[in-house]
Amino acid sequence: KIFGTDYETPDGTCVRDYIHVEDLAMAHFHALTYLERGGASSTLNCGYGRGVSVYEVVKCFEKILQRKLSILEVDRRLGDAASVIADNSEICKKLNWTAKFDDLELICRTALQWEIILQNRRTPV
Repeated sequence: KIFGTDYETPDGTCVRDYIHVEDLAMAHFHALTYLERGGASSTLNCGYGRGVSVYEVVKCFEKILQRKLSILEVDRRLGDAASVIADNSEICKKLNWTAKFDDLELICRTALQWEIILQNRRTPV
């Protein structure tokens, strides 16, 4: 389901700052290291500082899978913002964090591989 196609974004779908799970894990590692060394606790945004639309994610998965996905366009969800993009300047500066996997196709391939692993674990032998 795509929740809303009438947002004030280039293609009408929500824009989000999707992040690769390994970049997120490394951000957490850097945060823990910072705290262990006596750094003060703080809230930091983690992302790439740019957004990707829901339709762009769908198109990326279709490219990877080499087939069209069956999607259903439905009404917006209450409270969804048109665009949510992280300002990552503080995490980069404070924790010396640098993203290494800022590539939508890599993010989608990794997510798909994880889902395949999960599905295989749920299948009885």
